[in-house]
Amino acid sequence: MPPAQPDGDVAPEDGLLPDEAWAEFGSRPFGLYVHVPFCSVRCGYCDFNTYTPSELGDEVGASRSSYAEAAIREIRFARHVLGHRDVPIETIFFGGGTPTLLKAADLGAIVASAAAEFGLADGVEITTEANPDSVAAWDLEELRTAGFNRISFGMQSAVDHVLRTLDRTHDPMRVPAAVEWARQAGFDDVSLDLIYGTPGESLADWETSVESALACEPDHISAYSLIIEDGTAMGRQVARGELPMPDEDDLADKYHLADERFSAAGMQWYEVSNWATSPDHWCRHNLLYWTGGHWWGVGPGAHSHVGGTRWWNVKHPAAYAERLGRGVSPAMAREVLGFRDQKVERILLEIRLVEGLPVSALEASGRSHVARMVSDGLVELVAERLVLTQRGRLLADAVVRDLVD
Repeated sequence: MPPAQPDGDVAPEDGLLPDEAWAEFGSRPFGLYVHVPFCSVRCGYCDFNTYTPSELGDEVGASRSSYAEAAIREIRFARHVLGHRDVPIETIFFGGGTPTLLKAADLGAIVASAAAEFGLADGVEITTEANPDSVAAWDLEELRTAGFNRISFGMQSAVDHVLRTLDRTHDPMRVPAAVEWARQAGFDDVSLDLIYGTPGESLADWETSVESALACEPDHISAYSLIIEDGTAMGRQVARGELPMPDEDDLADKYHLADERFSAAGMQWYEVSNWATSPDHWCRHNLLYWTGGHWWGVGPGAHSHVGGTRWWNVKHPAAYAERLGRGVSPAMAREVLGFRDQKVERILLEIRLVEGLPVSALEASGRSHVARMVSDGLVELVAERLVLTQRGRLLADAVVRDLVD
């Protein structure tokens, strides 16, 4: 399957970065993202780069059994590209797809390769996402032995009819069992992912999901509003009028409910869609993204960023494996972010954090909106930093538009 024409510049086969990319590398945290593009079934709302067994068939290089080998080849390629800089990895995050469809031994081999090539910083955070029905107690024990210390379960909802609409296959009762197994295996951090705003989900349904998640006593919860993406099965259902678009007032009510219940349970927000029992349980890998850190993305369709240069890999697992087998970069395209692009991205991301955005990061045009935003109850000014209020979190996109004006 030939890749689509890239939107950015064609990436060089040797993977070498432009000179300007090295100016900051080493001054910020460095992480590794590993994309595992396999799913048992495709959820109707998902537009991630994922493939089911029926979609891949028997294409050479596209099997789960050979994936770890290809990922390890890319890690070694990354070491070659970044070879003259000795920067240990501070976070590793396995996302997907469903990473735990791979054998725990394969996931562990990828971690071991990263450790051998780059070294791991003291206290490294190593996370994997998992569906509640994709792991058993012994899998979690193997993952913990392999060095994983954080796990994020895709709970999404505790209500059967909501899960069916989302095409999720797990039994809601599997979630507390999976959390308990993770605790018994010795995981330091357990996170649950929730989605609100699914067509047909009532406020009472969402309240059930929030309370069920809290009953599991996780260290961290992510709660995202459902976004209807073009090209997905759910997107087509909405276009045909079979399902309604999420209602903005309903989404706001559900965010309010979640924030209030999480706060009452001792979980404080640290990013618009993320809550934790303490800063010790903030997701450090995501913070790396949100604060302009550097990371190498391993896997089909994975994105990377080093020193203002961003690139992304070919999407299909077979094409990905073929390129690595030839010893060339799996990157399809890249772009070099200009000063203005980096400034806008900083505003877009840092304003979403509980620590807020320094007023000094704004141009004069953006600063001109600050007094009005404070008056409108969208932000608070704390030690010359803009911090979103709860209302501001609901209107974060509008706040950003004014700040980058």
